[in-house]
Amino acid sequence: MNTQNKILVVDDDITNREFFQLMLSRLGFIVEESGDGLEALEKLKEYQPDLILLDNIMPQMGGFELTMSLKTDERYREIPIIMFSALDDVKNKLTGFDLGVDDYITKPFNFSEVLARIRAALRNRQLFAQIAVRESRLNLAEVQNRDMRQNLAEFAKNIDELDTAVSLIPADLVEDIRSKVNKIRKRVAELDARIERTILEWESLKKNEIGLSILETEIRKFLHQD
Repeated sequence: MNTQNKILVVDDDITNREFFQLMLSRLGFIVEESGDGLEALEKLKEYQPDLILLDNIMPQMGGFELTMSLKTDERYREIPIIMFSALDDVKNKLTGFDLGVDDYITKPFNFSEVLARIRAALRNRQLFAQIAVRESRLNLAEVQNRDMRQNLAEFAKNIDELDTAVSLIPADLVEDIRSKVNKIRKRVAELDARIERTILEWESLKKNEIGLSILETEIRKFLHQD
């Protein structure tokens, strides 16, 4: 994993911010700080972090409000959020998860645990990005296959028209032309069969694979089932 991942620490407690700045910087992370949610929103305009460490209870704008704002903004919705709170309450945690928080840590925290959760969240983000790219490529391949098949159908139609036109050509040339036309027709049929197999394989894969949104939901459930 790239140790130059950028982390934004949002906490009104300056001691906590300085602690994370010191510890995470030593491990190679690039760390920025904000004292509350409103300041964090301003910081995000110029600093795109790979992960946000977010305190829940803050003045101006708390953790829940900031999370809601980020998850409804396409520029920031994919940034993973690990929330801290002194409130060890199941309902409080569920509210955070429903809003889109990726992980939840109750204060007082152990830094080794926090670090492990940071690395896990960053790995998950990388995985989701790779799946998104793969999904995009598969969709592109599907469109290209169907376009190619449509073009082949047009080509086959043109061959049929050519075959009809051959009947108007002098007899001594017809046999040679028909032979070449039949070779082209055979090649078109072979290409069409290959495209058909590709489309069937793709449809089978698409039917059995887990979509990105479903996979992300299942991973979140797994991570939070404790």
